Amino acid sequence: MTIPEQDNPRKNQSKGSGKPDRSFYEKHDGLILGGSAVLIALTVWQSFWSAGLIDPLFLSGPSVIVTRFAHELNEGNLTHHLSFSAKNFLTGFSLATLLSVPLGILLGWYRIPRLILEPFINGFYATPRIAFIPLIIMWFGIGLGAKIFIVFLSVFFPILINTIHGVKTTDPQLLKAARSFCASEWEIFRSIVLPCTVPFIVTGIRQGVAHGLIGVVIGEFFVGSDGIGYLIGEGGTMFETDLLFVGVVVISFVGIVMAQLLNRVTRYFDRWRSQT
Repeated sequence: MTIPEQDNPRKNQSKGSGKPDRSFYEKHDGLILGGSAVLIALTVWQSFWSAGLIDPLFLSGPSVIVTRFAHELNEGNLTHHLSFSAKNFLTGFSLATLLSVPLGILLGWYRIPRLILEPFINGFYATPRIAFIPLIIMWFGIGLGAKIFIVFLSVFFPILINTIHGVKTTDPQLLKAARSFCASEWEIFRSIVLPCTVPFIVTGIRQGVAHGLIGVVIGEFFVGSDGIGYLIGEGGTMFETDLLFVGVVVISFVGIVMAQLLNRVTRYFDRWRSQT
């Protein structure tokens, strides 16, 4: 006599959806493991600080940093510095994106101009932007223009290079098939090249965000008296490590949030590219 197999809801659901159900841990393992690691590191750090094993001249404890953050937020100029840095970043980032994406598409599509400009692009991209700061100060002074231009340089080349690479890696079989049906250059670009290039543009923007945040800190650190970069420099100059870490934490938090958002956008366009 054969015993009928009992229904297994998880198994039945797996058959219906084609994918096995995942537990809460499996769905959020990155957040759980990463968050646990951060909490453990902060606990150990605070334990060393509370035990007096850390010299406050060289490093502060998490509790002191949180207290200083609250003080700067409520009674200090943290909001002013943050808004100033945001204005620098958004202006430089927007200008770089608006210029680098069309230029990257053109250089990726037309071979001769790309070969002419490629040595200059690679040379500027490989050169640390901090090396241009004395020259930028000579050109723009120490005002807002210098800080925006540093962010612009930091963002421009990652987006440009990724856009060029995206156009160059368009499937030649798709281009050949489109031309065999007498499609115009604009139709080929709109229906084939652009959809294949968008994921690379998003990847370049993601890299540009990281480089742009570095440019914000560098520009404000060396030029001017406002912004998160200036706050970090002031903390280091005055040996106020708690103030220094307030600026570092703010920049890190902004970078993490923007990276996570852009990662989601990148995954979406990667799926879109696979369907085109």
